[in-house]
Amino acid sequence: MPLFKTIKHKQQTHILVWHITETLDELKQGISLVENSVQRLENSHSEQHQKGFVSIRQLLKIMGYADADLFYTADGKPHLKDGKRISITHSFDFAAIIISDFAVGIDIEMNREKILKIAPKFMSEEWAFYDAARGVEFLTVIWGAKESLYKIHPDGGLLFKEHLPIEPFQLQDGKTKGWIKKDKYYEFFYIYFESFEGYTLVFAVN
Repeated sequence: MPLFKTIKHKQQTHILVWHITETLDELKQGISLVENSVQRLENSHSEQHQKGFVSIRQLLKIMGYADADLFYTADGKPHLKDGKRISITHSFDFAAIIISDFAVGIDIEMNREKILKIAPKFMSEEWAFYDAARGVEFLTVIWGAKESLYKIHPDGGLLFKEHLPIEPFQLQDGKTKGWIKKDKYYEFFYIYFESFEGYTLVFAVN
C-alpha cells in the first residue's frame, strides 16, 4: 500500500498522497464501489484515470470512509456525507485528498515544460514576481494554487487570470496567500506547496 505522504495541517485538516505503482486490479483490492462509481470507472477509457479514481478510494479508506460516503453535486464537486469538506486530485503517478472541517482545495501536477507555453492563459499580476530561473516549478505552484481555489468557490464561473490572484512568494517559502475575488465573494486563503518526485502538491485552506 504505497501511501506516500500524510500531512496533518493543524487539528482539522488532513492531506494524504498515494503513489500509484500498482496495477488496476491490485488497486481495486479491498475497495467496494457503489453502482454509480462502477459505471464511472467502466466509462473511463484511460487506465491512468481509472487508477487515479480507485487510488482516491484507497485514500478515503485510510481516513475511515467508504466510496458510499462520497457524493458529487451537479457542479461536479465532491462532498462527504458527514459534512466534512473534501477536495481530490490525481495526476499520472500520484493521487491526493484533503479533508477538513473548513473549505479546502487541493491540486497535484507533474512539473512539465508545457506549462511555459500556457502561462499567459492563467498568469496576470503574478508576472511581477515570476522566477524565470525556476519557471516550470514556479508556474506549477501558481497553477496549482489557482486550481485549488477554483475547487473551493461554490458558484463556478471563475477566470484564472481575473478572479484568482496569488500574492508574492519565493519557492523556498513553501506558502503564500491566494484570493477569490468575484462579484461579492472576496476572501483569501492560505496556500501551501511542496515538490517531490517531479510533482508539485498545492493545497488551499481557509
